Amino acid sequence: MLLAIETSCDETAAAVIEDGHRIRSNIVTSQIDIHRPYGGVFPEIASRQHILDIVPVIQAALSAAAVTWDDLAALAVTHGPGLAGSLLVGVNTAKGIALARDLPIIAVNHMEGHLYSNWLDEGGRIDPAAITRPSLPALDAAGQAFPLLVLIVSGGHTELILMHDHGSYERLGRTLDDAAGEAFDKVARLLGLSYPGGPAIQRAAEGGDPRAFDFPRALTKHPEHRFDFSFSGLKTAVLRQVRELDPEQLPVGSRSAGSRRDLSAGSRRDLSAGSRRDLSAGSRRDLAASFQEAIVDVLMIKTADAAREYGVRRVCICGGVAANRALRAVAGARLPAPVSIPPFFLCTDNAAMIGAAAHYRLQTTGPTALDFDVEPNLGLVTW
Repeated sequence: MLLAIETSCDETAAAVIEDGHRIRSNIVTSQIDIHRPYGGVFPEIASRQHILDIVPVIQAALSAAAVTWDDLAALAVTHGPGLAGSLLVGVNTAKGIALARDLPIIAVNHMEGHLYSNWLDEGGRIDPAAITRPSLPALDAAGQAFPLLVLIVSGGHTELILMHDHGSYERLGRTLDDAAGEAFDKVARLLGLSYPGGPAIQRAAEGGDPRAFDFPRALTKHPEHRFDFSFSGLKTAVLRQVRELDPEQLPVGSRSAGSRRDLSAGSRRDLSAGSRRDLSAGSRRDLAASFQEAIVDVLMIKTADAAREYGVRRVCICGGVAANRALRAVAGARLPAPVSIPPFFLCTDNAAMIGAAAHYRLQTTGPTALDFDVEPNLGLVTW
């Protein structure tokens, strides 16, 4: 068994994982309520809150798993990408425990953690009841899982990864500007919705007409960016439509609104200025539904094209945006391969996924030397 720690953004998380797929415990403390007044994550506040939460969360994970320190074989911790201050809290805590308890440590890439959420026993399931395919652990044991295509879609990343084997990755495409989750946050602000933007837009879209507004699907016919994404133009299209519906609308949203990953000083000034939305409830619902439809459509078009191009055995969708119900509802029908999407609680940041990734990395490369550092801009690389 190993203890995994995750503090890359605004969730303080710890989990005990057995054999790389069994979740013995999975404790997450979120800071959403703390950051909501700012409309995004305030990095300094996030790191300070991690300091307060990290020890109680670890203790809760051990208690929930009914294990002691003596039962652990290793530690795992996220060392990037993410907010530097937040990452430092988790990494320094893990290093201290490793030294004190003489335990090997594995430094884990946060994006790799999202990918491996599909290997957990609680993972690999998609909402529609008609899609009842085996989870990845079973396929993996039979040697049938690879190659597989991974769509990582979150507040900080939108990438298509071809996975040839454990630890063997080929990036096919990425966002050229905003990540999908970041676009949700920014458009939610344009519509006067609450933070975080993903759930807020999903709620607002209920009862809305997804075809009310014909928003652009960028790069879907661009031969040089066949598997790349771009969402900044979609955000601008929503802004223009809001202005048409509400001529008195201040162009606050045209500036850089805070996202879940970070909140710059300029964004804080925008957010503090305040902006009252006079859109009708019906217009807001239609805008939210049409925007959400455009995001999901682009994700499905690109992922389906890549799956066909590379003849993958399975498609995994992971990251916070994978919790979106509209996406989950259509993925099975629109993608030309079996689909795995983790349950909701494994889509958002958690430590169980870090433990799963660490298990396979430990088997392949062994533990990490203790002199590793945080890497806020870490990319997904082959072991």
